[in-house]
Amino acid sequence: MLKNSIYQKQINFKNIIIFTIPTIFMIVIQQMFSMVDGVFVSNLIGTDALTALNLISPYFSVVYAISALFSSGGSAVVMKKMGEGNEKEAKEDFTVLVLLNILVGALLTIGGVLFLENLTDAFGASALVETYCKNYLSTYIIFIIPALLFSNLLMYVIATGGSKMAMFASLFGGIFNIIFDYVFIEICHFGMMGAALASGLGLFIPCIILAAYFMQGKRMLHFVKPKIRFDIIGKTITNGVSEFATSLISGIVMFLFNFQMLKYAGEEGVAASTVIFYIFGLMSAVYMGYMMGTSPLFSFFFGEQNREKLKKLKKISLVLISLIGLFATCFSVLGSNLLVRIFIEPNDIAYTIAVSGNKLFSFALLITGFNTFASALFTALGNGLISAVLAISRTFLFFAGSILLLPIFFGLNGLWLSVPVAEGLALALSVIFLKKYQSKYGY
Repeated sequence: MLKNSIYQKQINFKNIIIFTIPTIFMIVIQQMFSMVDGVFVSNLIGTDALTALNLISPYFSVVYAISALFSSGGSAVVMKKMGEGNEKEAKEDFTVLVLLNILVGALLTIGGVLFLENLTDAFGASALVETYCKNYLSTYIIFIIPALLFSNLLMYVIATGGSKMAMFASLFGGIFNIIFDYVFIEICHFGMMGAALASGLGLFIPCIILAAYFMQGKRMLHFVKPKIRFDIIGKTITNGVSEFATSLISGIVMFLFNFQMLKYAGEEGVAASTVIFYIFGLMSAVYMGYMMGTSPLFSFFFGEQNREKLKKLKKISLVLISLIGLFATCFSVLGSNLLVRIFIEPNDIAYTIAVSGNKLFSFALLITGFNTFASALFTALGNGLISAVLAISRTFLFFAGSILLLPIFFGLNGLWLSVPVAEGLALALSVIFLKKYQSKYGY
């Protein structure tokens, strides 16, 4: 089944670009549809609703953290076994990890229902914004299982060479998301509950499509009779801990960022930062899509002990990330007015805050790709500890420290500069670890 796949082809710019374009396009599509959610919420409900979306984002980070734990950690373990030629165990482990996702999703759903009031009372926002938070979360909670499964199944589809399938599934789900946004918010007047329902269905439908993909026995990976190996579950958890920590700590840091933003610029500032994070997410989605496409390759070649391909893949990756970073930064800075106007009218206070903030914030795009690459690389190579050190230092130590310290000296501008400064500090650490482990892994 590996014949004529990317795993057997020559590693060069052409083959890597062709292979990763669908995954890049897929992540960009997902981020764009997330932005569309923001556009619908902002324009059809109001900027208070947009503020609510930002305030509840830390709780989504918990779901994303667990999803990243199983998708990144699990795919690295499974594809390493495939590279070693142990296909039977790889399929059994894959099936077990998918079932484990469903179990964890069910527990999160129950917990979300039981503690909904506690989750939404912690912001200190206005009564209207708090109501919007409750309306959205109470509906989105029922879609936690497909939210977990979707990103996990995507990772495995890509690993098996089905990146185009993953791209079309994402596109399909996103289109339905837009349609449901309009129907539930504009026509049915469901408000924030409608926005959450649209997002949930936009995940559920492609999740069914991807699950059907793995029910076909001809796939490199497909569902088989599960056989639980607790050591594999342990390796998955330890290997994916960096991505877990990144998402989880990002939620904590976002809570801190919103707290500071409320202090320095009020709810208008939170609405502005929501827009900026949408823009930053769209630009950095290219990095995520690229690493999602290449991570299984790093895992497979490492399992195969093919150092020549590892070196070529690393070199190509660094060149492409440099070019992407330069383009993304220029586009985001120069297009700030146009990008912000998609969400907020120019006569709104939040518009002025967002435009000036985005021009400072966007310089992080020059650096973030290299840090994303370093963390994902060590996860793919099975070194979850180093990946976790990089991720936690970047998202917690450097970012949280910048959020607390920079505003003291630079006010609101210090908040916008917190991400570029944190990414710069993380880059130095990434370079140190990449050089230290170069001979060990042969990249």
